[in-house]
Amino acid sequence: MPGRSDTAIGRTLETALGIAINSRREPDYKGIELKSFRRAPKKSRENRKTLFAKVANWKLSKFKSSREILNAFGYERDADFKLYCTVSTQVENSQGLSFQMDDKAGLLNERSSRPEVGAFATWQLQELREALAEKHNETFWVGALAHEIDGHEHFELRSVMHTRKPILSQFDILLEQGEITMDHLIKRNAKGRVSEKGPLFKIRAASLGLLFPPSVTHNL
Repeated sequence: MPGRSDTAIGRTLETALGIAINSRREPDYKGIELKSFRRAPKKSRENRKTLFAKVANWKLSKFKSSREILNAFGYERDADFKLYCTVSTQVENSQGLSFQMDDKAGLLNERSSRPEVGAFATWQLQELREALAEKHNETFWVGALAHEIDGHEHFELRSVMHTRKPILSQFDILLEQGEITMDHLIKRNAKGRVSEKGPLFKIRAASLGLLFPPSVTHNL
């Protein structure tokens, strides 16, 4: 693909396996979830890995849609009005957004630093754990080495880490530690159409091994 596309490796792999591009919650291939990534010399330099997408529980939330979140915290960028940002329990982002866990109630609240807004989106931790278990009952994490030739990215699939059944109790801990974060990917185009590609819950590459039992890695 020209330049560097975040989805190039995953789309190439899925096409080779005859998998149609989709946004299903279910695993990709014969009950196995496929996740591809560009390998780096150190885990700390690799991009965060997407675990699953999960919108807030609107019944429990102050705001009732992604559109409301965008209207409150979005910004103009080129021809779009968007909110692309990462939310963590550890720090407020540039939009003043952060996570706050309510362990007693079993809730994860997204909050604004603006007092008149406060907590505006809520997830049930149990629902997040269920989403993780459903998506990653069995997963192949496919690592690729990438390099550019004549303006096109080329890559070699070099390894597969095979994980099974995440340790669900670890999810809350890693979320509280800021090792698991969430990305908003909301935008409204010039025609007024609002789309939300997330919210995507992601984990730091170096912490992936903390979320799963000991795994097996196959070199290709």
